[in-house]
Order: sequence, then structure tokens, then C-alpha cells
Amino acid sequence: MSAADEILDIVDENDRVVGQAPRGEAYARGLRHRCVFVLARDAGGRVFVHRRTATKLVFPSLYDMFVGGVVGAGESYDDAALREAEEELGVTGLPRPRYLFTFLYDDGAGRAWWSAVYEVRCELPVRPQAEEVAWYGFLPEEEVGRRLDEWEWVPDGLAAYERLRAFREAAPGPGARP
Repeated sequence: MSAADEILDIVDENDRVVGQAPRGEAYARGLRHRCVFVLARDAGGRVFVHRRTATKLVFPSLYDMFVGGVVGAGESYDDAALREAEEELGVTGLPRPRYLFTFLYDDGAGRAWWSAVYEVRCELPVRPQAEEVAWYGFLPEEEVGRRLDEWEWVPDGLAAYERLRAFREAAPGPGARP
């Protein structure tokens, strides 16, 4: 089965399932679906960054600081986060990614999907899928920040990263009281 034939849950503005469609149709018709974004860090805390292959259905050849993808029909966000992280990093036995938050990505041009953001520490040697990842490296967070204006990033990943930075800034520090 090709990626375009994968069946996705179609969801409404409140993230409730209202139907199903093949991925290719969901993309072509701008049907709202679900995705996961997993920020993967190595043992040193560096962020896994990669450039997508030219054959990707969405955002080919652009850089991304997340691994992830669509949530399959009937699949939970949590299960999709683990599956996608292991697939894209090329590892097995990854700890379950930690859920952070969900937001609705909408580019205003017919691309909209509910997006669950996670993070995970990957201390295993990575072997990214050649059909998914054209280049990769683990970069210090400061370098990722410097590259934001230099490299062309996937727009949904960039939106997720901006929300992640705001999420971290809003989180109470150690010892803070609610």
C-alpha cells in the first residue's frame, strides 16, 4: 500500500472523528486529519534535525526538527507518536514519547490538521529511513535557533516549534507553585 492509500480519520474543528479517507484524498481535498510531532533528543540533549526526501507527499526537501507524521484511522496520538518516532529514527525499543500539548495547524490555504506535540530521548544509534530522510544530524538547540532563518523548514513543524518554545516559556520553573 502506498502512503497516499493509507486511511486516516477525518476530524472536525474540535478533533472529533467525522469520517475516514485515504491520505492522498485528505491532502488533495484539504480534509482535516491528525498528525504527531516528536522532538527527539540524543543523550546529550541535542535535537534530531533532518531534511525530508524529495519524494515526500507534503513539504518535500524541506528541513524539520520533528519526526512524526499522520495518525492512522483508529490509532491514538500516543501510539502514532511512538510508531512514527521509531520508524523515522530507524530504532526499536524507544521509550514512549512524552505528550506536551495539541494545537490546530491551519495554513489558511486549505491545509489543516490537529497536531499533538511530544518529546523523547533517543539514546539508541539512529538509522533513519532513506525514503523519508535525505540528511540528518543532532544539533544543539542554539544551532537550531540560528538555522531558523537560514534553512527552509516545513511550515507545520516550524509552527509546532514556535508553540513549543512558547509552551516552555509559560511552564513554571522548578519549585514554582501553581
